[in-house]
This record gives sequence, structure tokens and C-alpha cells, in this order.
Amino acid sequence: TESKHRRGGGDLQARNTELVSAVTGSPLTAVLPVIGKKNIVLSKETKKEVANQAEVNKEERRALIDERYKYLISRLADGIGLSEQQVEEAIISDEQFQLVEQFFAPSGLKKLLFFYQDILQQKSNASLKSDGSTNSYLQKKLFITMGFTEDFTGTCAFFLRTSDKVINASNVSQELNFGMFDCTNGSILQGLEFFLSQVMIPALKSQQNWGAVKEGLRNSHIQDFLYSVDKFVGNLSSSRQNIEDKIQLRKVDVDIYISNLQNPSDYITAG
Repeated sequence: TESKHRRGGGDLQARNTELVSAVTGSPLTAVLPVIGKKNIVLSKETKKEVANQAEVNKEERRALIDERYKYLISRLADGIGLSEQQVEEAIISDEQFQLVEQFFAPSGLKKLLFFYQDILQQKSNASLKSDGSTNSYLQKKLFITMGFTEDFTGTCAFFLRTSDKVINASNVSQELNFGMFDCTNGSILQGLEFFLSQVMIPALKSQQNWGAVKEGLRNSHIQDFLYSVDKFVGNLSSSRQNIEDKIQLRKVDVDIYISNLQNPSDYITAG
């Protein structure tokens, strides 16, 4: 039993060493100490190596910044209200940085999303407390996302492709559409209502070129379409107000009703 325990501990330490080696990109000569069952305490040397590798990655990404990236950075800075330096730093520090290159590639991603919202951050000098909690705080952060895993609680800035062409410095402003969607405090319906009523509908009603439809806004099909969009926004607004003002959920104590049910016939009658 004792030999099995030693082998089990050795296997766990080996796995932990392999994990950090994958992060740093280089093998470690020392076995990492293990605290408890889940937590790994990294040495100062290992932390420094991880930080150095992160800086190397950032500088390699910074070298890729060209007119395409500068266009994205400029639009994001103007829309969100950050400086271009802040936006650039956020992009090159992001673990999803490769999504930008996939977006620029021929027949690449059709959308590129950025969330700017409060994220729970852990203080760098915080240690794990005895109850498992940590010192943490909320901080605004700009990050790249596919929109599938993170909850949307702030502002979404998005870029959409209009073709499958490769995005280069000469066509980036023509091939990409930029927009923003506000969901401050998690009010998605209100954000959608504002986006449609204050951005999309005015833009559609001022559209001069409707492709093959030569009459433009005078065409009956275009008029029907705009009417439908207006009606949808009106219904959305009414539904949102009804939900916010009239529907209130309250807790019901079901024990009062269940305690009086003694036999199968009582359950049948209650149903």
C-alpha cells in the first residue's frame, strides 16, 4: 500500500510538471510541490518563466499589428471609449488572439466579437484562504470571444465580413462592417430594442442603394419590410415593459400543501 501511495504521488507530481512545462514551453528540472488535492504552488522561478513567456508572446503578436489591426483598434477605441494603446494591449494579451487572423483569412470567420464588461479578477498577491475563497474584485475588461461561453452583461462590439475575400490593408474598410450592441446591467431586451430602433431602422430608412430593387424606398416590398421591422420593435418594447413592470415571481412554500397529502387518493385529488 505504501509503495502504491508513493507511485500515485509521483504520477500526480509528474502530471503537474508536464502541465507547467506546456504553459512555459520548456521542461522543468524541479518537481512542483503539491498542496492538497487540487492546488499547485509554483516556485518564483517558474512564475517568472511563465511571465517572461507571456511577454514574448505579446511582443510576437505586436509585430503582427498592421493596417488591418490598426483599423480594428481604431474602431474599437472610438466605440468603447478606450485609448488605442489600451485596445492594442488587450488584443495582444488575449488568449483568443488567433481568432483575428482567422477572421482576416480568405473564407475565414464571418464575425469577430469583442465583449467589454466587468470580469471577476483575482488580486495578484492574494493567497488561498482556508475556506477556499480568494480575494477578488470586478474590473472592466475588453476581450475577444466567439459568444458561446461567456455571459453577455456589458457592451458587444462586432465586425462582420461582407465577402469571402482575404482581408488586407487596402480593402479592410470596405469589406468589414462594424457595430455595437449595449447590454449594460444584463438588459438584453432593452439593448436589442435600442439597437434596432436607434441604429438599424434609421440606417435602413436612409439607405439609397437597395441592389436590384431600383425604386428603393418607393418599392412596395421594401415598404412592407420596413413596416414589419417597425412592428417587431414595437412588440419587443411592449413585451419588455410587461416583463419589467407586471410579472413578479414570488416564492411559494410547497411544504404546506405536501404535508396534507397522506395517501395516493390525496395526490390524485390534488392533481
